[in-house]
Amino acid sequence: MSRSKSETLTRPDWATIISQLRQGLELSQTDFGQRLRSSAMAISRWERGAQEPPPGCYIELGNLAGDPLCWYFWGRAGLRSEDLMRVMPKLLKRLKHSAQVRIVAAGSGGKKPKSPQLVAIPLLKLVAASVGGKGDSSWALHDAPVETMIAAPKDWCPHPEATSCLRVQGNSMAPLIHDGYILTVDSSQNDRSELHDKIVIAWHKDMGLTVSRLLRYDHTEVLQPENREYESIVLDRKHKWKVLAKVLWWIGKAP
Repeated sequence: MSRSKSETLTRPDWATIISQLRQGLELSQTDFGQRLRSSAMAISRWERGAQEPPPGCYIELGNLAGDPLCWYFWGRAGLRSEDLMRVMPKLLKRLKHSAQVRIVAAGSGGKKPKSPQLVAIPLLKLVAASVGGKGDSSWALHDAPVETMIAAPKDWCPHPEATSCLRVQGNSMAPLIHDGYILTVDSSQNDRSELHDKIVIAWHKDMGLTVSRLLRYDHTEVLQPENREYESIVLDRKHKWKVLAKVLWWIGKAP
């Protein structure tokens, strides 16, 4: 038996399904890896069955694949069906009738609401601190452990496979964002030249993850808190910050 046939017979199901997904999307291993923020070498290892994707990558694979294959990948990430039921209240009905998840809009006046497609967004066990505080030291968002899942309309997440959530610690962004809020971030949007006056997640080796507004003035870049009681940070050679993601929206409890 040839080596290629032997490898095919012994390759795990998850490796075959990942390979089929990539080929179905007509993407090279390099392009597929870019969509998942992984290298072409990692994709090759997955497809050969030499290394299984971490849970965060399985979640991103699910968001990239869409219904119905997403359920397989989310299951591989360790998400139980009851967990998904909690974050997608009408999921059971959708599965039974093979229709999209239906969201009931308040004040719809009896009109039949639209049925947007939902995506599952991982809430990571990570904290982004106020300017001057110390957030989590990890900058690799897609490798972070997952606390739970949050469901959101797909049109709220322009790049679902690069979208995740993390918590805020501190009040440097008040009154806009308060301590304990949950931020939804897009790590594919990290080009500083396109993020002027946008709220971002930045990382520093000593300060960890930080949430702030990025301002650009000619050749100067600044992390500017909303709360004027906190000092701004000038991004220069002395302060080596890395912008990781754009903040898309946030969730907070009513007072």
